[in-house]
Amino acid sequence: MGKTAIVAGGTGLVGHELIQLLLQDRIYEKVIAIVRTNIPTAGLVGHEKLVQWTTDYRHLESVIDPSVVEHSHVFCTLGTTIKKAGTQEQFRKVDFEYPMELGEIALKYGADAFVIVTAMGANRQSSIFYNKVKGEVEEGLRGLGLPSLSILRPSLILGDRREVRIGERMGSAVSRFLAPLMIGGLRTYRPIHARTIANGLIKAAQSGVTGVRVLTSAEIAKLSSP
Repeated sequence: MGKTAIVAGGTGLVGHELIQLLLQDRIYEKVIAIVRTNIPTAGLVGHEKLVQWTTDYRHLESVIDPSVVEHSHVFCTLGTTIKKAGTQEQFRKVDFEYPMELGEIALKYGADAFVIVTAMGANRQSSIFYNKVKGEVEEGLRGLGLPSLSILRPSLILGDRREVRIGERMGSAVSRFLAPLMIGGLRTYRPIHARTIANGLIKAAQSGVTGVRVLTSAEIAKLSSP
């Protein structure tokens, strides 16, 4: 029997790439996408390995099949922006409360691995709200005692987003220009493509490493390389 992968956040930039790679991976017999609305992307809907669990996340556990979670790999790519969320409270729901509930479900029903994307600069002591929440969710998940927790902290994420983020586009252009100059310790700050992160998520889940592991952009890129 192959593995089951469970993905929360499959309609986002990294999540979309992740689901595509998981569907191609022979290790996984089933790929479950936890979504608010069905994934619209052509080529994914109707795939024989893809199952979609629809929820507004307020009643997440009601859509969960415990027998499917057992020994699965759970991937969390949930994330938003203050602008899109509308308020800090709503941002916190998406970037802290929902991932924490997913982590609790993974622990409760015996998932083998839990892997999450946070951000470079995640720090619960940060004066920047975004970084503070990312740091808080990392700390919260650590406290659950998951058997295998991998935390990926990418720098600026490259890829084709559905929504336009002017600041990220400008930062991406500058970072692409400066990337060749970012060597040594500066490799951590190099922009990283969403597909590289997605591949890193899978490699982290399949590594069999127990306990907590935190990966920077440079480490994600190294893990993702052939």
